Amino acid sequence: MDDRAEHGGPRVPRQRRSGAAGEPAELRFDVLGPVRARRGEEQLATGGPQQRALLAALLLREGRTATAGELIDALWGEDPPSQALAAVRTYASRLRKALDPGTLVSESGGYAVRGLGEGALDLARAQEFAAEADKARAAGDLGRARETLNRALGLWDGETLAGVPGPYAEAQRVRLEEWRLGLLESRLDMDLEQGCHAEAVSELTALTAAYPLRERLRELLMLALYRSGRQAEALAVYADTRRLLAEELGVDPRAGLRELQRRILQADPELAEPSAPAAEPAVVRVRPAQLPATVPDFTGRAAFVAELSEVLAAAGGGGAGGVMAVSALAGIGGVGKTTLAVHVAHRARPVFPDGQLYVDLQGAGARAAEPETVLGAFLRALGTAESAVPDSLEERAALYRSLLDGRRILVLLDNARDAAQVRPLLPGTEGCAALVTSRVRMVDLAGAHLVDLDVMSPDEALALFTRIVGEERVASEREAALDVVAACGFLPLAIRIAASRLASRRTWTVSVLAAKLADERRRLDELQAGDLAVKATFELGYGALEPAQARAFRLLGLADGPDISLRAAAAVLDLPPEEAEDLLESLVDTSLLESAAPGRYRYHDLVRLYARACAERDEQASGVGAPHTPFVQGGREVAMSRLLDFYLATATGVYAIERPGERVLDHLSRGDYPGLTFRDRGQALDWLFTEASGLLAAVQQAGTAGMLRRAADLLLAAVDLGESGISSRQYVRAATAVVEAAQRSRDPYAEGRARLMHSHILGVSGQFTESDREAGAALTLGLAAQDPVVCAQAPNQQGIIALYNGRHDEAEQHLTKALAAFRADRNTPGEASALCNLSRVHLATGRTESAVSLARQGVTIYERDDTGMALRLANGKYALGLALTSAGEIKPALRALTDALGMFQDARQQLWHGMTLFRLAELHLADHCPARAAACAEQALAVLHGIGGDWRRANVLTALGRGLHGVGQLDRARVCWQEALSVFETLRSPEAADVRALLASAPVG
Repeated sequence: MDDRAEHGGPRVPRQRRSGAAGEPAELRFDVLGPVRARRGEEQLATGGPQQRALLAALLLREGRTATAGELIDALWGEDPPSQALAAVRTYASRLRKALDPGTLVSESGGYAVRGLGEGALDLARAQEFAAEADKARAAGDLGRARETLNRALGLWDGETLAGVPGPYAEAQRVRLEEWRLGLLESRLDMDLEQGCHAEAVSELTALTAAYPLRERLRELLMLALYRSGRQAEALAVYADTRRLLAEELGVDPRAGLRELQRRILQADPELAEPSAPAAEPAVVRVRPAQLPATVPDFTGRAAFVAELSEVLAAAGGGGAGGVMAVSALAGIGGVGKTTLAVHVAHRARPVFPDGQLYVDLQGAGARAAEPETVLGAFLRALGTAESAVPDSLEERAALYRSLLDGRRILVLLDNARDAAQVRPLLPGTEGCAALVTSRVRMVDLAGAHLVDLDVMSPDEALALFTRIVGEERVASEREAALDVVAACGFLPLAIRIAASRLASRRTWTVSVLAAKLADERRRLDELQAGDLAVKATFELGYGALEPAQARAFRLLGLADGPDISLRAAAAVLDLPPEEAEDLLESLVDTSLLESAAPGRYRYHDLVRLYARACAERDEQASGVGAPHTPFVQGGREVAMSRLLDFYLATATGVYAIERPGERVLDHLSRGDYPGLTFRDRGQALDWLFTEASGLLAAVQQAGTAGMLRRAADLLLAAVDLGESGISSRQYVRAATAVVEAAQRSRDPYAEGRARLMHSHILGVSGQFTESDREAGAALTLGLAAQDPVVCAQAPNQQGIIALYNGRHDEAEQHLTKALAAFRADRNTPGEASALCNLSRVHLATGRTESAVSLARQGVTIYERDDTGMALRLANGKYALGLALTSAGEIKPALRALTDALGMFQDARQQLWHGMTLFRLAELHLADHCPARAAACAEQALAVLHGIGGDWRRANVLTALGRGLHGVGQLDRARVCWQEALSVFETLRSPEAADVRALLASAPVG
């Protein structure tokens, strides 16, 4: 029987469409796994293996009749039983009774399956998805093609025709498995075309282990590794493949594989780009339209508009000598660079029909946008799936330029810091253009058309003022109007603020405003001195505020961080959220505050500086503070104290949800301002990670503001921010600021806690020497301050670091001390933590039985104290999984580590998510499953990318090498071990000896 389809895919029975709603549920059949029949949710009896074999043979006949002889051959081949015909008739009769009437029909001495509903057979659905994917790929829609192929592949449920006997079923199994692998290779090929090489490595590593002779998979793995920056491993895959093919088949690799090796050796630049033709983009084509709205009262700047429009028109029309155009506008803050650029960009939209991209690079502030972050946003705006966005700046820039190739797109880069920030964001081909605004003149931006934007002419300034205020009001007071724009220094931003004040106050005349501006006490002396002119302009808006608005404006400017949430702002202002929102929205209306997103607010960097100047001038005598406080007394300190209290109270609530029953909660400071409460754990973690920048900025500010103990306690409460690896750098900066301030204030309590948390995060990032030093200093301070938190957690941290460094006796001493301190403080979760850490010391020193016992004691405490302690319980399960693995109890170890993996993922603990994958790799190695081990190790490398430090990465590479060696990929294994050895030798880690032994004992491929 030969049921191959014309185009290589399987042929299936013709199917009819489902009936109308209300009709009985139709039959559905599965062959891409166990052979099953269902009516709705009801599973139908399909009999024993031979009967299911008959059903499968009929389902795969495309509705055609199978004779009795053909069915006998299908079930038994050349040696049928004497009663084979009777058996076939019996099986058919039983199936006919189980199925709907008319489904299995007798015809011409044979049988057929007829009248199936649309999509009734899983194989038919898979075939339809595959055809749809082919069409999408041919149309250049790789995103939809990948998604559709994944839907097809998702229909497989284990082995095709699982458990079905007979030669026909075996032949169909082979054919359908080959088809599945072909679909999988097509999807992986599209993964690489869309830049998802890092994600593909893990899957391809597992597949090449399962199908070692399949050269296309090896080729895809080589390309994925090369694009991931792992050239040596890519070449090692080729060496492994060549050796395996010679040993198993006596042949050389095919020409395509050999050519790929040659190109990798030559570092062919084309390999770094998606392999699809330029006419078939690697993403869903999206036409971005990101330009902010142009102001309706745009006035003047005619010469600049004409000049820039001409340059952009030439670029978009293929002119400009065939070179992509860049125009850079420079000028002081408030001179109208953004307004002009947005206006010109809107005028040029017809020249760039494929879309316009926009970003505020925030170059004037302390936290300028990183190019890789901007490129990620641009790639998503151009249709790239989140999973397909590469990790590195270089890869993102390459994909970005590839997506823009052949398209006419305008990119507006607003408020740039310098040319270095801009260069990765520039398109690379003709037909596109970039318009850049910046305070600095970008003479080092090669090929840029430079434009220096000065203040407005008197006529332009008056025209802008008139358009906002109205012709009638200005005409009768022209001289007064000229006085106003002159007092504004002819700066567009200042003119707009002044005119808006007048326009919103119908009882004022232009002369009233001019008189106000003539009062030099209302303007800064530096009105005509560069950026100080902007401050003078802000003074106009600030002077028009109601008292409550002015207070909100200057106090909110005190808080660092890129923006501030409504609830945090309400804490600063000591107002109910509803009243605070009204005030903040009124400030947004005056353009003194920006709405970053619903419920979030931010200042322009210069406006923030001006607001702080107002606070220094106006808040000194409005509040109270302790005489010894280094921060300037008054309302400012009180406001920042409320903000710190809000963050501390809320973070303490998150900590309590994540670690219920933890005694640390009883040792944290309690502020006067309340925090938020949360419905569930997910909402609590959402708040913590969303507020990370503002919260840690508040810690850093409090470190210089005399609120040290609460700042140190906030570090404790927000430990998840550092431990997750996501905010580690900012966390370390905040901890360092508290340490330095505590030293100046001679506060051992605050310094000890800050050093403790600093040590913890240094350990997370793999900086073990520094972590150990900080933990020792923290313990000395904790003993001096009689702080039970530091006295227990510092030796616990010292024990962990000593364990990592192979100092096992020292580790046991530290952890025994920590265990006693936790017990003295009645801190049972801490006690469990120390027991689990001691378990790992016992494991490292060959005491496997006691290691298992200690880990089980720790898990028992976690489970007994509070079943909701998911994060701490995950730590316990992790330690227990390690001990059980060493004890050879593979199944219980797998359960423990799998439980821990899920808990760490739910807690968003990226570091421990990755490390648990690494431990699962070690478990599979112990269970002699090297392919699974290699797959888990590859996943661990992907999760730990950029976090955890070199030591952890080297350990994962060691496990990956062992897995690869176990599946015969000897050369790639050696590359992994050599990289791991280099790290261990640099760190002087004891693991170096183990890796040397692996390299010495491994045969050279």
